[in-house]
Amino acid sequence: MKDYQIRTYEEAIEVIKEVGLLPLAQLIPGYPSLDSITLKEHWHSDTEFDPWMWRANFPVDGVAAYGKFIKKKSILISRELLPFVKAILGSSHSLKNRYEDGLVSREALELFTLIRGEEGIDTRLLRAKAGMKDKEKKKLFDNALLELQGSMEIVVSGTKKKTNAMGEINGWSSTSFETIDYWAENHKVALESITVEVAKAELKNHFAKMCSPESMKALAKIFKF
Repeated sequence: MKDYQIRTYEEAIEVIKEVGLLPLAQLIPGYPSLDSITLKEHWHSDTEFDPWMWRANFPVDGVAAYGKFIKKKSILISRELLPFVKAILGSSHSLKNRYEDGLVSREALELFTLIRGEEGIDTRLLRAKAGMKDKEKKKLFDNALLELQGSMEIVVSGTKKKTNAMGEINGWSSTSFETIDYWAENHKVALESITVEVAKAELKNHFAKMCSPESMKALAKIFKF
């Protein structure tokens, strides 16, 4: 596998296009992650070289879908690989049908309905609208969001700064979410129906060109090819 070392957002875009799947932190043995290919001192530097700031720009610019898609870890998936990854990790059945079959939590269905009704909604507002602002409901809320990302129903659409009544920045930025279908449509990514078998073959072929046997073994476990 190539030893990537980058400094700029533009270079990061090229790596994402090349590898197709880029975790933010180390996840796959012998495989790059955004933190492994960038300088540690650039993280949280609030400069143009800060990968932490880039993470919210990738989905906004349509470079990659972003979310906790695999093992509850933050992943960037290129436009090209997204249809194949979604075919494997997602479902051909609607969320409502899966809920009725007992495969999806009530909280996940409720949050999905709210997100679909207000695409790009930020976490603070979503939690309030879902009636889950109480401290004891935070875990249910977080788990429902993980459930929706893990089944590729939603993606992170970016971040929104917290502001006060005067419009001044006041507090930490909040993550925003939208449905994967909305993100794909906005960025002209065709999520046409692909069979799981075809998707597995495409991903296996893609990763086999660049990955070590160790990386391939880990990827094969994730994507079952």
